[in-house]
Amino acid sequence: MAKHFKTAITTALCLLAAHPFSSALTFTVPNKVGTGGYFYAPLDPAPIAISFEFFAFPSYFTNVTATQQCLANWKALTGVWPPIRIGGTTQDRAQYDSNTSAYVVYSVADAKDAPSALTFGSKFMTLAGTYEGGVVVGLNRGKNEIENTIAAAKVAVSKVKNLLAIELGNEPEYWVKDGQPITSDVNWTPATDAASQNDWNVRVGSAVGITNIIQAGNWNEAPPKWGAAQLITAENKTVKSYVRHYAHHNYPGGSIQSLMSHSAISKNIHTFDADIAAARAIGKQYVFGETNSVSGGGAAGVSPTFGAGLWTMDYALRATYSNISRTYFHHGTVGNCQYCFWGRYSMGAPYYGAYAAVALMAGASHLTALDSGSTNYAAYATFDSRGLPLRVILYNSDYFAGSGTRTTQSFTLTGLTSSTVRAKRLTAASATSRVDQGSPPSFGGQQFDNGSCAMSGTETFETTPVSGGQATFSVKATEALLVYLQ
Repeated sequence: MAKHFKTAITTALCLLAAHPFSSALTFTVPNKVGTGGYFYAPLDPAPIAISFEFFAFPSYFTNVTATQQCLANWKALTGVWPPIRIGGTTQDRAQYDSNTSAYVVYSVADAKDAPSALTFGSKFMTLAGTYEGGVVVGLNRGKNEIENTIAAAKVAVSKVKNLLAIELGNEPEYWVKDGQPITSDVNWTPATDAASQNDWNVRVGSAVGITNIIQAGNWNEAPPKWGAAQLITAENKTVKSYVRHYAHHNYPGGSIQSLMSHSAISKNIHTFDADIAAARAIGKQYVFGETNSVSGGGAAGVSPTFGAGLWTMDYALRATYSNISRTYFHHGTVGNCQYCFWGRYSMGAPYYGAYAAVALMAGASHLTALDSGSTNYAAYATFDSRGLPLRVILYNSDYFAGSGTRTTQSFTLTGLTSSTVRAKRLTAASATSRVDQGSPPSFGGQQFDNGSCAMSGTETFETTPVSGGQATFSVKATEALLVYLQ
């Protein structure tokens, strides 16, 4: 008996060495919205959205099979199509041509390049109008040809039945460098850009005969120099009446490890606190109108990885918790896009993170963060229309690159009311795993097929007993776990 006892101890010690646990973190799940001293963010029906580069949009909708299915996968969870935004650098290179029958007209030396100039016709807007979800359309302000932009805006209003908003210009802080004509005769500063935005917002809004139609701002440089707070102070009542949302762009960048760090994500989102507050103070939504991991289409060693997928999940949730109503993840040139969630032939690991975040928030009315945002460990809870707890997601952002010991963090949830709970695990071999290198992640045992975005595999739930209103879960480094409370 003593020999068997010694063997058991040795086996247990070996298991602990292979999967060392940190002491459990304990989070209390509030029993209802408004309790426990937490902040509860109201949720948009589809807080996670997609941005398409202006010139590439027709290709995504006509030549990339996965597009409709990837969007439909989210609709299957939420009941609504995710919003899309059509815009980016090429919107300020694009001019409307009422005579062309093509979606877009341009030429490039290499298919991986973005065009330096292009035209588009009404067919472009007709295609946008086929989408069943909300659509934001970005139009040209940089060329300083407002009559052409007004003509395009009128077509957008006519053809895009689910038009959410019109953007007038993309990242205007870079227009001097880009040689955009609107900056040629002025000292282009945040103040002169604000004056230009205000003028164009009123003139375009008046021309289409609609208030509450403009998505204003659209800068990439961090506030406060370029930001909604400074823009709002320059707006009068008339201008404000035409603005529907204030938008900012954000590309945090960095290594996989720094990108996926929960505390770093929280710190990055806090950059926008004052702008969010300024927009909400006048009753307007604030959105990330264009965002992704690393600017310029992404970084090959960072953006397609599972670590970037976990960043996508946590970043979208922290943004939503911070009262950023929607987060539009940008998709650039087809075939030359490291951060894209999908392409013609391969899925991207970031789609898995986005899907997990959508699954947490689907059908929920509110979201709260149970953690402080100051460590590597995150816990978010969502609540149903009655205000009752719906789901919790647990995230361990400790970095695991595939070699050595993969540590495990224990999370204890208290305040649970059922006898058992089920969970789905978001995992991969390591933070550096990539779908296009044969190492796809999985969510609840399932994956998304390359080329089609169809879900495959057997849906797998883990069941955990609840005792005394609490349950403990193990989450490995570079993993997340979605716990279903109903």
